[in-house]
Amino acid sequence: MPEYKLPDVGEGLTEAEIVTWKVKVGDVIEINDIVVEIETAKSLVELPSPYAGEVTALLVPEGEMVPVGTPIIRIGAEEPAAPGASPATPEPEMEIDLSNPAASGGGEGESLVGRNKADRGPTRRARRGAAGATAANRQVQSAFEPGASPVVEEETTEEPVPARAVEAPPASPSGARALAKPPVRKLAKDLGVDLSTLTGSGPQGSITRDDVQAAVGDGRAATSSAEERPSRPRATGERETREPIKGVRKMMAQAMSQSAFTSPHVTEWVTVDVTATMALLERLKQRRELREVRVSPLLVLARAVVLAMRRTPEINSYWDEAAQEVVYKHYVNLGIAAATPRGLVVPNVKDADSLSLVELATALGELTATAREGRTQPAEMSGGTFTITNVGVFGVDAGTPIINPGESAILCFGAINKRPWVDEATGEIVARDVTTLALSFDHRHIDGEKGSRFLADIAGLLQDPASALLF
Repeated sequence: MPEYKLPDVGEGLTEAEIVTWKVKVGDVIEINDIVVEIETAKSLVELPSPYAGEVTALLVPEGEMVPVGTPIIRIGAEEPAAPGASPATPEPEMEIDLSNPAASGGGEGESLVGRNKADRGPTRRARRGAAGATAANRQVQSAFEPGASPVVEEETTEEPVPARAVEAPPASPSGARALAKPPVRKLAKDLGVDLSTLTGSGPQGSITRDDVQAAVGDGRAATSSAEERPSRPRATGERETREPIKGVRKMMAQAMSQSAFTSPHVTEWVTVDVTATMALLERLKQRRELREVRVSPLLVLARAVVLAMRRTPEINSYWDEAAQEVVYKHYVNLGIAAATPRGLVVPNVKDADSLSLVELATALGELTATAREGRTQPAEMSGGTFTITNVGVFGVDAGTPIINPGESAILCFGAINKRPWVDEATGEIVARDVTTLALSFDHRHIDGEKGSRFLADIAGLLQDPASALLF
């Protein structure tokens, strides 16, 4: 029976976390059916199956990090037997070409596939014996799928050959994967306990909830059997909890540290009267072309950014340290920093400078909706040239943002609120819609004059949107 190995879904993935299984043992699936959701260093990715057949084993529990190439699921895919012949032998494992990131779920609109059903010919479910399950089958089945029916071997005239993953891994700190049920693994994950450091007290050396709780010193010690363990309630009000640093959050931390300590950041601020922009937004919302999309201050700011870059192209470049060159980009992939439950992600709108206002509004809406759902794919976060981070949605006035690696500048957009403002024409104090912008830029090749001009141009466009006609 073929085993589906964790693929590289693009951008040099080395490991991923099994987040949610979408199938269970006994399910019959088709090619391209979604079988599992994984978390990479950049996003959540749903993996389709390259095989069709019955799911016979889930080889990795939810919540576990595994390297690329690790078998994660076994799927039966036997060929039909000829009349009068013995039952079909298992189909050999198919190789999957992972050289193309799009072919493994990391591209835009492509899916990971194995052979098409037309290439494989007709398939049938393998015949199952009435009581041929081995003890090892039952042991692993109970570890990964509580309450599921045991996996049984196919009826053949030969002795069944046990699969690679059916032997229960020893529970020891020797480096082997500890044996524990998914709820126990989740508890260990929540409490920050490394299961490989524990000695299990359950059947076949499996790790129990009591073993995990004892490891965090909550007063419940593991004993030699389940019957001997006390049933005191779990202690509450722990003074500390630990959360593993992995996935998107780990990638974010590495990227921000690299940027902060390699690029000399300079941050400049400007406070702007955006009353005219807010009035423009109200008029735009009434336009028929924009009624189906979200029209927000971020849309006008994004448009102002791509216009201002025409006068200061250095902002849309980056310093190539290895080549000792400054690389100028003649396109704008506009990144929008988005906070998600799994960490900060920065998807970007490709070729934002070539989009109309309606197209830009649509792209921004789709980008933010996908990010909120945690479905942003690696391809959508690669190749950015400039980033906007909108802290105003949290009621924050401004900040000193860190440049996204591979770029040279980032703009922080603060909250828009009513403030007293001196009217330059009359000298009177009036209530106006005001915001603060903060631009961080790489001072190795963007000097103060260029950074200031770019920021001033954006401020001018927000203060008087009609001035866009001059760009």
